[in-house]
Amino acid sequence: MNKPFLHPSSDVQTSSISSGTRVCQYVVIHADARIGDDCNICSHVLIENDVIVGDRVTVKCGVQLCDGLRIADDVFIGPNVSFTNDRFPRSRQKRDAFLTANIQERVSVGAGAVILPGIVIGSKAMIGAGAGAGAGAVATRSVPPNSVVVGNPAKIVGYVDTMRSSAVDMVGTKDELGAFPTNVSGVTLHRMPNVADIRGRLTVGEFERSIPFPTKRYFMVFDVPNRETLGEHAHRECHQFLICIRGNCTVVADDGRSREEFVLDRLDLGIHLKPGVWGVQYKYSADAVLLVFASHYYDAADYIRDYSEFCQFVEGRK
Repeated sequence: MNKPFLHPSSDVQTSSISSGTRVCQYVVIHADARIGDDCNICSHVLIENDVIVGDRVTVKCGVQLCDGLRIADDVFIGPNVSFTNDRFPRSRQKRDAFLTANIQERVSVGAGAVILPGIVIGSKAMIGAGAGAGAGAVATRSVPPNSVVVGNPAKIVGYVDTMRSSAVDMVGTKDELGAFPTNVSGVTLHRMPNVADIRGRLTVGEFERSIPFPTKRYFMVFDVPNRETLGEHAHRECHQFLICIRGNCTVVADDGRSREEFVLDRLDLGIHLKPGVWGVQYKYSADAVLLVFASHYYDAADYIRDYSEFCQFVEGRK
């Protein structure tokens, strides 16, 4: 077991530093902080009392980890990242309970980012860094797992480890109709008839045929501001079939092993999400209208809204 390395210029008051961790020059760590195995705490870092840092965490130069912060395993925190634990701080006034963020496993926070209090940064998310001397992303609300966010306030611009497929890639340019497989288990793209004559155009789907389940409910999503992200859940039993009937939007489908992104930008293109698929819709155009058919009536108990719970559900189905 490798003992932690503490640089002679550091001021380390805690005894809770695990093996293999390196503490560099001019680091200050308060007495009640807890630091895991194999961490790299770079120079000019301040770690306050009520802070727990997991294993294999890197904290780059110029970062303050303030009271209340929880950092899970395998997290990277870039230079000069700012964490806050009080939205309305006052000099010499201390809250009884701090509201610092919860940073889940394998998160990367880019240089100069600002993380506001009381939010969760989901597992494997990436928070954008500043460009040159500019500030990084400002996370003002919780960030979903696997998402990539940039800007002030931070907005989702993509998802990590996600394949991107266009309709042409999946269904081709020919006139074949029907279901086309994807790289995500439980997800198929569907090419619907698109008929044109001098009177106009018509596209049609038949339930339990081209739309491969009986339907008990539909809903439409429209007037989505600022290209917001919706969905972010899976179903235990409900099937869904999505068609963007105006404008365009992007669907991310995740089976717990593979993740793929699809652009719905044609009236004759639909996507079938079976139960046990994590679905996200984002990048809505200003005029987008998304039509969703569902196999079940609304039931809150059928929704899985936490990604870690979804991963456990997928493992349980195996």
